[in-house]
Amino acid sequence: MRLKTLMLGAAAAIALAPAAFAERASDGDVKIIYWQAPSILNPFLSGGTKDVESSSMIIEPLARYNENGELVPWLVDEIPTVANGGVSEDLTQITWKLSPGILWSDGTPLTSEDVKFTYEYCTHPEGGCAQITKFEGVTSVETPDESTIVVTFEGPTPNPYGPFVGGESPIIQKAQFENCVGAAASTCTEQNFNPIGTGPFVVTEFKPNDVITMKANDNYRDPAKPAFATVTFKGGGSAAAAGTAVMETGEFDYAWNLQLAPDVIAKMEAGGMGKPVAGFGPLLERIMLNNTNPDPNLGPDERSVIRPHPFLGDPAVYKAMSMAIDRNLLVEIGYGQAGRVSCSWVPAPAAFAADIEGCDVQDIEGAKKMLDDAGIVDTDGDGIREKDGVPLSIVYQTSVNAVRQDFQALIKDWWEQIGLEVELRSVDASVFFGGDPGSPDTFQKFYADVEMYANTFNGTDPQAYLGNGLCDKAPRPETQWQGENISRFCDEEYDALHKKLTETADMEERQRIGRELSRMAFERGAMIPLVHRGRLSAHSNSLGGVKLNVWDSELWNVADWYRID
Repeated sequence: MRLKTLMLGAAAAIALAPAAFAERASDGDVKIIYWQAPSILNPFLSGGTKDVESSSMIIEPLARYNENGELVPWLVDEIPTVANGGVSEDLTQITWKLSPGILWSDGTPLTSEDVKFTYEYCTHPEGGCAQITKFEGVTSVETPDESTIVVTFEGPTPNPYGPFVGGESPIIQKAQFENCVGAAASTCTEQNFNPIGTGPFVVTEFKPNDVITMKANDNYRDPAKPAFATVTFKGGGSAAAAGTAVMETGEFDYAWNLQLAPDVIAKMEAGGMGKPVAGFGPLLERIMLNNTNPDPNLGPDERSVIRPHPFLGDPAVYKAMSMAIDRNLLVEIGYGQAGRVSCSWVPAPAAFAADIEGCDVQDIEGAKKMLDDAGIVDTDGDGIREKDGVPLSIVYQTSVNAVRQDFQALIKDWWEQIGLEVELRSVDASVFFGGDPGSPDTFQKFYADVEMYANTFNGTDPQAYLGNGLCDKAPRPETQWQGENISRFCDEEYDALHKKLTETADMEERQRIGRELSRMAFERGAMIPLVHRGRLSAHSNSLGGVKLNVWDSELWNVADWYRID
């Protein structure tokens, strides 16, 4: 099967004839479809991948990761290192130098003050920043001149490439956002929907949860790029409809995240209009366990804030729930060659992946015994076990997607076999991942007992990503419900070990600590890992320049895309 061949590479790229750009904006319109529709173009106010990736066409970081996971300069001429003097010998400072002549799309110059402001914007104590872990350990950002940025850390920082690196940590313009800091951040609709950027495209119209239209940035730093004059970025629908629109009907040029069964992908490819592209990065499908109480009878400032959860904090409960799952079957029905069983929060790079014994074995009877031995039994004969008089009744939510609904149905059955009561809930993906602090249905707000989704991180070092398990990164009312510690997991030993990771330079030791942090998140009740997912998207046969990137935004090199005649 072609899909199997595609998945053999770590990050399969497309071998196409090199582009010969005659002039900027000479190739008409490119049509992109994300079945999870973007709801905002400010990744600091949303942890949703669809928001991060759509905004990456407009606003950019100082450096990012290429299709091979290598750190490459973007708005700078070189990556600072100890060897070139850009990182201090004691590892407490990194100094970036902006490339000369870069302009914002409004024609004004990009300066170091914009970079410093971005730091101040995300770390404002009255705001809620979805990417706050990128700035963990930073004590100051200074600007000795218009092109120089000096980032100082509280101690030796062997991996100083968190701030301003990758699609999740781009630079925003100070002049546009300076009145949008703190609690005002989410109220600045014009800025959040129409950011001024340095990227290849500029927003002409943004309809949240529907469509974005863009045009080529007249002030983009490469006069020959982008090749496309306009972009139609359609959101919504389903993964099946998106795949069909590229590979069967040719209506669109690029479809993202085709979370579909292998036989469905193969049938679509037979349509002859496009082809799938795939690669394995750190993408993990998992079930998050709510460590707080989501009881709807609690007030809005207490629900999913007050600790503990009535029963999910008991290791016997969440370990039994994990034991009841047949991960091999989930891989088979959901992803085929595009999936692997994993119980490591960070499944890639391989050196950071924890090897957890028994993860691939379903054990229904063992799960029942674990609950029995803990005294969590059905006392009233209704088929539902109780812990301290509280029935093990859970709300299990996820986004609307055919594979996820199949997973829900199977896992519900397995959990009911061991004595849980399970209510399934599905939320439109654009809402679920939207980050709207006023919505009760976002994955950040987590008004459920468990929820299933997948996410990933930029680059090949998971330090910042593992920082999402720190106690102070939990979404809550005072952070506008932003934050990436979705499970509200809080463990002093975990926090201390992560601190050690930030101070450790030896790579083998960093990898060991990373593996242990993944193990702790699983064994201490942050999540139930399910499947290490390959990233699978598709592009039309007439679209050139695509290089699938599993280490950064998939749209990282959209400036290099072009039309094949």
